[in-house]
Amino acid sequence: MMYLIFFLLMKNKIIEVTAAIIFKDNKILIAQRPEGDKLSGMWEFPGGKTEPKESKEECLRRELFEELGIKSEIVEFFAESTYEYPHLKINLLAFKALIISGEPRPIVHSCITWVGLDELRDYDFCPADIPIVDKLIRSILV
Repeated sequence: MMYLIFFLLMKNKIIEVTAAIIFKDNKILIAQRPEGDKLSGMWEFPGGKTEPKESKEECLRRELFEELGIKSEIVEFFAESTYEYPHLKINLLAFKALIISGEPRPIVHSCITWVGLDELRDYDFCPADIPIVDKLIRSILV
């Protein structure tokens, strides 16, 4: 019964999540969710959940250090996507970011890779990330 109450409360709560769009040599860094994760094997833009009293930019810098081992500069807001998964609802805020120091490595993901905008559709992205992918692709058609 307690689990059901917790599930219903969490289902109605929107979790704020940040994501980074990092360009290098005309390619974008994407990361694959690890085994055992609810979205295992799917691709995403790296980032994570905001902590209480943490700005979106602070969150993203922290997450990029924890997930990829890099120090970053958050440049500008790019897009927003809200998606309701069976287990939670998220509001994803994507920002363009730069690597200040470090070489990205997959600390929490099963792998990371650099892809061209024209290759993004070849990857199975998490549903919340798909509107970000769409906007990125549209940006090269303009």
